[in-house]
Order: sequence, then structure tokens, then C-alpha cells
Amino acid sequence: MPIIEMHMLEGRTVEQKHRVAAAVTKAVSESLNCSPETVRILITEHGSEEFYVAGLTKSQRAALQEQGQ
Repeated sequence: MPIIEMHMLEGRTVEQKHRVAAAVTKAVSESLNCSPETVRILITEHGSEEFYVAGLTKSQRAALQEQGQ
């Protein structure tokens, strides 16, 4: 039973999460030749101050971009 964990910034709609879950389920079931019913997907949403890229939060990166860096 494949279990897929997805972490993303909060703010996406329920419909967007349904679409990505359906697309990932299809890709995994086709790639692994398993039934879609065996695929499990866990989506965890994080606030923008809990999600870092290159050591910076979303707001820190935006501030740097505004400063032209």
C-alpha cells in the first residue's frame, strides 16, 4: 500500500487538493501497477512562517525581492 505525504503552504482550495490527490493517485497506481484503492495520500498544510526555502520563510523571501536582492 503506497502512502504519499504532501506538504504545502496553506491557502489552496479543497477542490485543488482533490485534483492533486486524484492526479497523484493515478500516477502512483499506473507507475507501481497497483489498484488506486490501495494508494493513500496525506496532505499537511503549513503556515507561511513554518515553511522555509534556503533558510528563509515566504515573507522573508518576498521582502528580499522587494529590496531587489
